[in-house]
Amino acid sequence: MMSGWPLLSLVTFLPLVGAGFIFMIRGDDAVVARNARFVALWTSLITFVLSLLLWTGFERGTAEFQFVEQVEWLPDYGISYHMGVDGISMLFVLLSTLLTPLCVLASWDSIISRVKEYMIAFLALETLMIGMFCALDFVVFYVFFEGVLIPMFLIIGVWGGPRRVYAAFKFFLYTLAGSVLMLLAILAMYFEVGSSDIVTMLGFSFPAEMQTWLWLAFFASFAVKVPMWPVHTWVPDAHVEAPTAGSVILAGVLLKMGAYGFLRFSVPMLPEASAFFTPFVFTLSIIAVIYTSLVALAQEDMKKLIAYSSVAHMGFVTLGIFSVNQQGMEGAIYQMLSHGVVSAALFLIVGVVYDRMHTRQIERYGGLVARMPVYALYFMVFMLASVGLPGTGGFIGEFLVLVGLFQVDTWAALLAASGMVLGAAYMLFLYRRVVFGQLKREDLKAILDMNWREKLIFAPLIVLTLWMGVYPLPFLDIMSASVENLIHNYNAALAAAEGPSFAALGMAK
Repeated sequence: MMSGWPLLSLVTFLPLVGAGFIFMIRGDDAVVARNARFVALWTSLITFVLSLLLWTGFERGTAEFQFVEQVEWLPDYGISYHMGVDGISMLFVLLSTLLTPLCVLASWDSIISRVKEYMIAFLALETLMIGMFCALDFVVFYVFFEGVLIPMFLIIGVWGGPRRVYAAFKFFLYTLAGSVLMLLAILAMYFEVGSSDIVTMLGFSFPAEMQTWLWLAFFASFAVKVPMWPVHTWVPDAHVEAPTAGSVILAGVLLKMGAYGFLRFSVPMLPEASAFFTPFVFTLSIIAVIYTSLVALAQEDMKKLIAYSSVAHMGFVTLGIFSVNQQGMEGAIYQMLSHGVVSAALFLIVGVVYDRMHTRQIERYGGLVARMPVYALYFMVFMLASVGLPGTGGFIGEFLVLVGLFQVDTWAALLAASGMVLGAAYMLFLYRRVVFGQLKREDLKAILDMNWREKLIFAPLIVLTLWMGVYPLPFLDIMSASVENLIHNYNAALAAAEGPSFAALGMAK
């Protein structure tokens, strides 16, 4: 609560109120489409401003949940509407509220059919994303976590490309299958603790033999969302077929849901199982970093290349999380934020030329710097940030992850670093073929540089990318206490469990 206002609930559900207004719009198609766009834009902008109030009012230096709201929902079953943010979830709320208005602007001219329904889907998606990061009750969390699938399924399946139905169902089935196992784990934890409250469960010590299968059930859900190799195959199809704004939210926020689940549940609630399965996670993550980087080098579709690069970057995130030290975990969270901004910008970059040429094939482009110099400059900034150039947000996250990982496993750090070299190779390869060279194609000679709306979309992303690279302290400062508390509790749980509990997991030294 801030000054008597339930600010967190206001930020969470205001987009849903905007969606309700859009639903009630009547008139001819042109009027409805125009009004729906403006209502969605203003609703998402106001939501972003309110989320900035959360940022400015957030107390640094404490690991406690803040802006907490709790109302009894099903008291007989120990279930309540419980919301709050700490230094980890606060950052992802801001990321969600920032990207949504940019997605509305990016869809302004490109979405011309069923505009009303499209804007309703996006605002509903924003509410579900924010709620998922704020939920402090497992039932509330699961409702938001699974609810995200519905609007994204519709965005891909209705407004996507030629194979949109296939991609939408593949996305839905992959993510739903893992989440069913997570639901079973949540029910088991509920019956063990007698409450679905997440804060209560964070302080509960689950039996070691129970932790093993609980961890695997959570892993089945979160690994698909990250996505980790080999359950990543839905990502390229979903990105290629989704409209530009759908790809932005998918890469910018939805891929972070799995990593957030590891941070919020797997590591702090199931520390012994997390320690046991760390080599397994490291192995899958390193394969993801190297294998998907090599696959990205072979792509001829710009969106597919960036989609595979997202899988590789998220491999760094899981390496940092399971290193379970201050540098590694802070680097993982920072990498998630940086990747959320940079990958969103790269999909928007592809959307700019796709709106003009209606193709994403790399071979169809070349020499764009001659016709679109501003576009070439923006593209270069985000390409270099993706590569991890010092001075950009991408460098800080990857550097911290490697520092943290080096303290735990030298070989894992060395192999992960090779992925950075491959990342530079495929991004420079993409940039050279699209932007440089001679402008030979006649249809490219007629296209125009970015308009004011497109420049407006990219301006905050460029500022944020450079700010995160030059002055990372505000972001690290807000997360440090929560990360330190997580690591302290994790190490304390392992120290207390050495002996019988570790032996039950087969981890006796």
